[in-house]
Amino acid sequence: MTVNVPVRPPTTTAPDGREAGPDRPGPRRPRPERGSSPLAGERVRPLSRRQIEDRFGDLGDLYAQTSGGGPRAWNESRGAFLRQLATDVRRPGFSLLIAESTVLTGCAYGYPVPGAGAGAAGARGLDAYLPRSVLPVAASGRLFLVSGIIVPARVRRRNQDRAWNLARRLQKRLLTEHDAALGVTLVDRTDAATVQALRAWGWRYAEGDTLQASLLGPYGVLLLRP
Repeated sequence: MTVNVPVRPPTTTAPDGREAGPDRPGPRRPRPERGSSPLAGERVRPLSRRQIEDRFGDLGDLYAQTSGGGPRAWNESRGAFLRQLATDVRRPGFSLLIAESTVLTGCAYGYPVPGAGAGAAGARGLDAYLPRSVLPVAASGRLFLVSGIIVPARVRRRNQDRAWNLARRLQKRLLTEHDAALGVTLVDRTDAATVQALRAWGWRYAEGDTLQASLLGPYGVLLLRP
């Protein structure tokens, strides 16, 4: 699963542009939004494969901009993301949703796990991690692998439990448009920031209440119902 977490938070500056410190406090933090969604203007829509190819550069920029880091990290992360996306987009049933206002603000993507008779090995070796309780859903063809959710830091840090949170909107629509009974994703056990973000958006561990309770291996399994 790809969920961008900035490598380094932005430096806080005072109104005159100088770095803030103990004797020079920075600007006040904005209060959390209340009431209706301030992001209602963000439109979520799917892209066709041709449209994805046409917007590869924009999608790569979005990934790099939301992952943070310096120029070298920016280029490396952008290249790795685009290489993986180029592989995933060729998978049967692949789907990518974007969110945009006047600019591209987020995206989520994935593909159905192969059903009965096809095996789940084609989905990045997912069969090695799926618990038995999920196998019937995979066999029915209604298990959807969410490969990535790319959103700005504000979406990861604020109003995570609101239905209009952009990550929640993207992941829910991705599953409902494919009539998925269950969403699944793999997460690196050592990537605490990604686990925290996914849990805040409604994802739950496949086995027990802790990631360590799931099957052994470098990755854990998280599940989400539409």
